[in-house]
Amino acid sequence: MHTRSFCVAVDDVLSAPRPIRAGVPQGSCLSPELYAVYTDDIPTLHGHLEDWEDDVMLALYADDSAYFASSRRADLAAKKIQRVLDLLPEWLDKWRMAVNVSKTAALLTGSQRNMPDQLRLRGQAVEWNTRVRYLGVYIDRSLRMTPQVDHVIQTSRAARAKLRPILASRLPINTKVAIYKCYIRSRLTYAAPAWYALCSGLQRQRLQAQQNIALHLIAGAGWYVRNDVIARDLGVETIEEFVRRLTRRAFNRADAGPHPTLHNLAPLLDRPTRGYQLPRDLVTETPDDEIV
Repeated sequence: MHTRSFCVAVDDVLSAPRPIRAGVPQGSCLSPELYAVYTDDIPTLHGHLEDWEDDVMLALYADDSAYFASSRRADLAAKKIQRVLDLLPEWLDKWRMAVNVSKTAALLTGSQRNMPDQLRLRGQAVEWNTRVRYLGVYIDRSLRMTPQVDHVIQTSRAARAKLRPILASRLPINTKVAIYKCYIRSRLTYAAPAWYALCSGLQRQRLQAQQNIALHLIAGAGWYVRNDVIARDLGVETIEEFVRRLTRRAFNRADAGPHPTLHNLAPLLDRPTRGYQLPRDLVTETPDDEIV
């Protein structure tokens, strides 16, 4: 924190040392906490709303920020977002922060087909997209999660192709199973507690098929050996069972943790309007429940 300096190198020439009077070392354990404090007062509509209006929701994770607004009409939700975007430049200028508008995207979910007016930030248009990527998860307008399923299948296939010589080798079975879980299944189920409940039955079968292919390769089994037999002999649970276990653990930690904002996350009483599955449904459903 103190008595730090820096130099600038150009080719083989090094400048004289200069003192660092602000900031923290890169990788400092204080950096996340200091950044959270620095961005704690990022604007919302609090104090700018009528009594009957709901505030926008703000999600912050590292340097990623997302605003959410809901309404029975898409244009009303978009107007609330635009009001926040109008407040944002003053805050950015005050704290000397910059936003890359070209990388800023807007997403409208729901059944309404008519798109609201164009959102604008610092006079530049914020494009309405049919899908966005947030924290590594692709979210599409219909919330069917098809782009996310396609993405994780593609990445898991690529990982399996690179690891094929190892998975088909004579290494101990337990070692190959551990490699599969670490490098392939982790890609297949990345952030799955948040999106798996929205997947259709066909999409869940596609995800399970990727595991079946990998386990066949590990076991060196013929095409005639049943997938469930191989999984049982290798001691590997299905993708559905694994995601349910992850989801149960995530919700238990959220409900029992010290953070009030995470308590009762996605409660069962707050049902979606159009029958969407909720992440918490994975905790209450039985594996034999049919998902359409």
